[in-house]
Amino acid sequence: MLRKFLISFSAFASFIYSNAQDSTSKGNLTISGSLDAYYRYNFHNAKDSAHTNNYTSFTNSQNSFELGMASIKGDYSIGKVDGVLDLGFGKRAEEFSYNDSKTMAAIKQAYVSFAPSDKVKFTMGKWATHVGYELLDAYLNRNYSMDYMFSYGPFFHTGLKMDVTATKNIAFMVGVANPTDNTSASFAKKNFLGQVHLTSSSGKINGYVNYVGGKDMSDATVNQFDAVVTATVSSKFNVGYNGTVKSVKADGKSDGDSWWGSALYLNYDPVSMFGLTLRGEYFDDEKGVAGFYNKIFDVTLSGNIRINNLTIIPEFRLDSGEEPMFYKNSGELVKSTGTFLLAATYHF
Repeated sequence: MLRKFLISFSAFASFIYSNAQDSTSKGNLTISGSLDAYYRYNFHNAKDSAHTNNYTSFTNSQNSFELGMASIKGDYSIGKVDGVLDLGFGKRAEEFSYNDSKTMAAIKQAYVSFAPSDKVKFTMGKWATHVGYELLDAYLNRNYSMDYMFSYGPFFHTGLKMDVTATKNIAFMVGVANPTDNTSASFAKKNFLGQVHLTSSSGKINGYVNYVGGKDMSDATVNQFDAVVTATVSSKFNVGYNGTVKSVKADGKSDGDSWWGSALYLNYDPVSMFGLTLRGEYFDDEKGVAGFYNKIFDVTLSGNIRINNLTIIPEFRLDSGEEPMFYKNSGELVKSTGTFLLAATYHF
């Protein structure tokens, strides 16, 4: 499978490069990629796969070394047109595209863009969501394990969007797409996408207000509002915040239920080769929209040891529920659990 995956990508890269060579107007081809792997140990040491005490994306294992994802991305631009093909291989890619056929290889992103001016750009295809603070590719996150808001929010959208840079400090995006996380959605009603991006005059503070709304594949009405703020305090310290609320109203019901969450990220880099990130998250799913019927708090401390493009991430995480939700070896449910994780990410 991996061999076929790499051959297909190489054929795509060769095709667009050869066409660029033959054209009188040559474009630019950029190839990039990444890979990650990890080891996870939950201190309750559950003995079967149903009780690993993991309820967030991409790290559902116990006392095992695991491949996260190998990715390769081609970006070809010529004039005002840009084409991107981003492929992933591994469990992380499979979970990301969970509505597609069950395969360890996935098209993470595939889209074409046209920018008629330096202020307006149209994009059509499949792309990673604009909602939230955390990102799919492991090397772009300082924590390796994911938070609950990422895991139960949107992963990607397939549709058409327009990005507009209104002024130096204001930009926005509007779009229409298939129901969340569906590459194909024949006969389904479409979702509306929106984002407003504000930047301070110094450029040190960025704020994003995000929205996704419409019908899902079961014809329920879904609305999610999301806010992200990042602030650079100094050359060694920066802060991130993410807050989001998602409501779901089943077809025919007069009202709906919702979950909401809030997370704070404190990032400290005393030297260029080492950093620390402390993440604290509160996730309220008392109504059971995400399936928990619980209020959850998690705190994660991650180290980032950087050696060129390699980052080694030792991580300690504590998850706690208002009601028991984690398993001991005996099968007893308890309110909290602890986890150690060691990950490595590499990008080029």
